[in-house]
Amino acid sequence: GESGSGKSSLALALLQVLPRNVQLYEGSVRMEGVDVMTLRAEEFRQTYRWKKMSMVFQGAMHALNPVLRVGHQVAEPLLIDGGMPKRQAHERVYELLDKVGLPGEVFQRYPHELSGGMKQRVVTAMALVQYPKLVVLDEPTSALDVSIQAQITNLLKQLKRDLGLSLIFITHDIALASDVCDRLAVIYGGQVVELGSIEDVLSAPQHPYTEKLLASLPKLQSDAPPEFIPGQPPDLVSPPQGCRFHPRCPYAFEPCADRDPAFFAAGPAHWSRCWLRETPGGG
Repeated sequence: GESGSGKSSLALALLQVLPRNVQLYEGSVRMEGVDVMTLRAEEFRQTYRWKKMSMVFQGAMHALNPVLRVGHQVAEPLLIDGGMPKRQAHERVYELLDKVGLPGEVFQRYPHELSGGMKQRVVTAMALVQYPKLVVLDEPTSALDVSIQAQITNLLKQLKRDLGLSLIFITHDIALASDVCDRLAVIYGGQVVELGSIEDVLSAPQHPYTEKLLASLPKLQSDAPPEFIPGQPPDLVSPPQGCRFHPRCPYAFEPCADRDPAFFAAGPAHWSRCWLRETPGGG
C-alpha cells in the first residue's frame, strides 16, 4: 500500500503501542488462540510484547539511543523484563550479533560508529533478543542501498528458516515482498483490499488497486510503459462513502459509490474487497 494507507498503524496496533490520543481502537488480535486485545495492558506487556511478538520499527537510523553502547541497548529487555543476570544477557547479545552477521566488537560501539546496514542488523537483533515467534518489520530496507537491501532480505530468510520465525513484512516494494513472504495483503485507505498467496495476487490480481499497482511497475518482457494511478489517496479522517477506491477506479459501477464492499472470495484462500467479486467464486 502507498504512504498513509495504514500499514504502520496496523503494526503498532498489533503490539498495542499506538499513540495515546488514538480515537478508535477495537477488533481482535489472535495469537495461539488467545485474543490479546482482551488482556490488560500490563498483562500484554509482560506476556506478549517482545516475548512472543516484537517489531523492527521504521527508520533504524533513528531507533537507537546515540549515547548508549549498542550491546547494552540490545540487552535491555533481558535485564529489565526478563530479570536475566547481566553476564548471561550479554552472552545472548553476542550470540544474536553473530546470528545477524555482526562481529562481537559491535557490542561496545556507539550507533554513530555503524553504517546503515549495521544499524539495521542491530535493531533486528533487538527484536529477536527474547526469541519471539512473530516479528513485525516496518519497511526495514527503505533507507538502504540495493546491495544492502539484498543482504538484509537474505538475513531475514535465513532467520525465518533457522529460528522458525513468522514475519509480517511491511514494504512499498512488491519485488521485496515476493522474495521474503508467502502471503500478500494489499492495504488501501486503512483497509485490507486483497489477501492471498504471493503467486495468486501477483499473477491474477482480483482488486483494481492491486492491478494498478502492478501496472505501475516497469516490465522486463514487455514494451508497455508503466501506468500511473489517477487521483489522490483518500483522507482517512473523512474517507469517501462506499468503496474507498471508487473515485480512482476505472471499473467503478453503481454500488461502488454507496456501499462498502465485503471481503469476497476470489478463489481458494484468496479474497478481495471489491463489488466485482460479489458473485460466487469471485467470477
